[in-house]
Amino acid sequence: MELVTEKLLQLGRDDEFGFSESQLVLLDIKDSDINKVETLALGKELSDARAELFVLLSGVKDKAIQEKIIANYKALQKFRKDEPTPLKAKIEKNLEKSGDVVIYCDGGCTPNPGKSGSGVAVYRAGELAELWYGLYEPMGTNNTAELGALYQSLLMAQKEIQKGNRVEIKCDSMYSINCIKTWAISWEKKNWTKKGGEIKNLDIIKECYYLYNKIKSDMELSHIKAHSGLEGNELADRMTMYAIEKKDEDFVRYDKEINVDEILKMRAG
Repeated sequence: MELVTEKLLQLGRDDEFGFSESQLVLLDIKDSDINKVETLALGKELSDARAELFVLLSGVKDKAIQEKIIANYKALQKFRKDEPTPLKAKIEKNLEKSGDVVIYCDGGCTPNPGKSGSGVAVYRAGELAELWYGLYEPMGTNNTAELGALYQSLLMAQKEIQKGNRVEIKCDSMYSINCIKTWAISWEKKNWTKKGGEIKNLDIIKECYYLYNKIKSDMELSHIKAHSGLEGNELADRMTMYAIEKKDEDFVRYDKEINVDEILKMRAG
């Protein structure tokens, strides 16, 4: 996932006409709000594919050319996914030594907002031990799915800490991490308000924030780049897609045989 920053908007903005219709769609902004792009877009999370397309469409005013670029990009993405090279050879196994238990969490939504789900991959002593999925919402967002996955990971971390294990949670959502490690500190001091409007997803943010503060001295929460070749991140991503497919509102353990190669072949979020 990519966080929408001023730098990203600058890369996508054309000096002559600003942003195209297709770019607004990628940002989930209505045409009528074109003059509020910075206000509405800053801080949003985009999938890597959407962020790349947003920049590729910079300066392209013709609608037909925009559609051609989008079609070609989708075809390229499909080609990459259909490559015959074994997927597992492209994925680096997690061998971090920083914790006895390493938890990867992810959330996905198609479209955004739309059908959403959350996923988690748990490693013990560097080996994949468990996969979890669920929290399906028919009209969720990337952010709610990411926060839900993080909250479930914190619950797992709490249990592991009680057993005497060291834990690290790896999350590819900078939004979720900022919510509970940085922004919530200020929001709490202001009685859970912020300048400029409501705090979206406040209930789940509070749950994550309070639980994180209970256990943060015994664990580590770190950010990783999505789809950067880490097996745990890729598996957590596939579990989000599995959650959407199964429409399971509970958060449950994946009870099938864990065949990493086959799971990685699932459509990436």
